Amino acid sequence: MKLFYHPDQERHAPPSFLLRGRAVASPEGPVRAEMLREGLAGLGLSPISPGDADSPRLRERLARIHTPRYLAFLETIHARWSSLPDAAEMVAPNVHPCGGGHHYPRHPVGQVGWHMHDMACPMTADSFAGILASAASAEAAAEAVLGGDGSAYALCRPPGHHAGPDRAGGFCFLNNSGLAAEVLRERHARVAILDVDLHHGNGTQDIFYARGDVWTGSLHADPADFYPFFWGGADEIGEGEGRGANHNVPLPLGSDGAAFIAALEALVEAMSAFQPEALVVPLGLDAHRDDPLAGLALETDDFVALGRRLAAIELPTVLVQEGGYPTESLGRNLAAFMQGYIDTHEVSSRR
Repeated sequence: MKLFYHPDQERHAPPSFLLRGRAVASPEGPVRAEMLREGLAGLGLSPISPGDADSPRLRERLARIHTPRYLAFLETIHARWSSLPDAAEMVAPNVHPCGGGHHYPRHPVGQVGWHMHDMACPMTADSFAGILASAASAEAAAEAVLGGDGSAYALCRPPGHHAGPDRAGGFCFLNNSGLAAEVLRERHARVAILDVDLHHGNGTQDIFYARGDVWTGSLHADPADFYPFFWGGADEIGEGEGRGANHNVPLPLGSDGAAFIAALEALVEAMSAFQPEALVVPLGLDAHRDDPLAGLALETDDFVALGRRLAAIELPTVLVQEGGYPTESLGRNLAAFMQGYIDTHEVSSRR
């Protein structure tokens, strides 16, 4: 399996974000990538860097899943924000169009509130370069699978599955998993996205909600009690051409590994009816009981079982890193998943 990580991701390193009204140290920083790479190194695995973190091809693909004004916003907002009187070093919203706005603002403060739907996505001067490098890593993994690899992994940070067509949120700016699906769609008529992060992939759902060519499924802590709160119910099934191509399985807070794997079986069964030709897995490790954002109670061994089950699907697969935040268990959780996935994949390949 090829693994990808562009080192320019380290350029996105916001020192803090707002949690329950308090500014706290951000768990989504370069140290995440260090811990994840250490976990991979324990298995003798080492990511390679994509050649280019910003190319016309990447920009064109991103424009299929994000609006032009949003992409322009991400690229230019820090410079425009910094020109405001008494502006903070980090871009962060202080107003939101709750209930829906009637027009798109011209002022930077209004645009920040429009495009950033929470306080967990601040940007610094170098953030956009790091955000693009994360997307480029997902693109490279998807291209490897298109090139004939049975599976590939992208170590992406910042993550992406909360980023919708026109918004950032939950540490996410560009939807890396959605990008990978678009790359796979260049050859495959039907692509599935099977999200196993702790949180609902609301941005991914939003991008593909009215499309019938990309099936989206998410297994997550119940949003009635957990972020992202406003999306992720079992009644959200898609609309228009996408009706029936979106499937959510919310789990009660504190659910353990047995409940998680049982729910995964239901999600895989729903996906199988779609008959996908290729698969993207937004891989979260934040369902572990020790994660600082914990809402579920998986143990490290449960990620071995998760890896085995996903590899047993036997589709061309792009694994895209989503959540999973700094703890002593983080690297071990990724290693456990990879061990289960690679061992099962190799057995399947020899049949």
